[in-house]
Amino acid sequence: MKVPLSELEDRMKRFRARMDKTQPGWDLAAITAKVPLYYFTGTMQDGLLLIPRDGDAVFWVRQSYGRAVGESLFPDIRKMRSYRDIAAEMKKFPGTIHLETEHVPVAQLQRMQKHLRFQNVKAVDDQVGAVRARKSPYELALMERAGKIHRRVLEHLVPGMLAEGIDEVTFACDLYSVMVKEGHQGIIRFGGFNEMVLGEIGFGTSTICPVCVDTPGGMAGMHPSVPQTGDPQRKLRKGDLVVVDIGCGYKGYQTDKTLSYMFGRPIPDHAIEAHHRCVEIQDELASLLKPGAIPSEIYRAVMAGLEPSFLENFMGFGEHRVKFLGHGIGLWIDELPVIAEGFDEPLEEGMVLALEPKKGIADVGLVGIENTFAVTPQGGRSLTGTNRGLVEIF
Repeated sequence: MKVPLSELEDRMKRFRARMDKTQPGWDLAAITAKVPLYYFTGTMQDGLLLIPRDGDAVFWVRQSYGRAVGESLFPDIRKMRSYRDIAAEMKKFPGTIHLETEHVPVAQLQRMQKHLRFQNVKAVDDQVGAVRARKSPYELALMERAGKIHRRVLEHLVPGMLAEGIDEVTFACDLYSVMVKEGHQGIIRFGGFNEMVLGEIGFGTSTICPVCVDTPGGMAGMHPSVPQTGDPQRKLRKGDLVVVDIGCGYKGYQTDKTLSYMFGRPIPDHAIEAHHRCVEIQDELASLLKPGAIPSEIYRAVMAGLEPSFLENFMGFGEHRVKFLGHGIGLWIDELPVIAEGFDEPLEEGMVLALEPKKGIADVGLVGIENTFAVTPQGGRSLTGTNRGLVEIF
């Protein structure tokens, strides 16, 4: 279960090279968020990873040092009670350090500055994200496994789980149980501070109810205090569109997949046509996922080819719409790169992206599709299957 030492060494080497290229003259990077800590050290313990430009990296662990040593092959793991221990050992810190500014709370930053005495902070989020964007064969193998679980459950098992009168929460709970039994890790992780059990699951217009997450779909949720999982009052009826947009994780690494089902009878013809157009867009996007391609150029080219009438409620519904067509994925559901404006670094072989062209349809719900693709010289290779969606359950 341990992340191989060769993986950890390669990640650190590529991170240092990225820092030298983009932040010449940097002195020290500090990693605190749990998922990046796992990426660089192979353990998800509470601590601080210090990466100096000159010298070896040290992972200082508060809780649990014993577990970190037991499950990680990282070369230098040291125990600390507080940042005082680091200050006593290192004596002097540089005036500027690079931190994950998206993930360090102000109170934690103040505690660090109190003891470590640095004055200035620069962001290291983009550098960490860029290194994580390219997956190694080791990482791709784990994502392949997640994709197989995903495909089996959504394409082969879900149709037998849907029955008239079942409510969204019961279906979500049944689906969670099946996913875990098939090998799902039980949680999906996002950047920032978001985590979910599975994702967005709903019947009919529940799937276009706006949510706080940057996604084209939605869900009504259980309650304003828990706006996820499903609506216990919403029961499945004949003619409903069922949308399952969930992540699947295996040993930390995740895939993203959306599949839809027509229950009892077909949805209206115009909604079916819109769905098929979304699938065509996915296929076009996938064909462009080649090394050297520019994400922002892919986005502009595909969007420019869409009919003005189709653009209404594309990638959302009403005011709740997103401005991307796909996103990187790995230890987080939302990683670099993004198929959107402003993302101008070329794709590389080994990057993995979830493509999700979708469209909200009034009185019906969210049509469209999502699959996870690896970048290859031949274009995107799906890790999560090739089913076209709108599975008939009549």
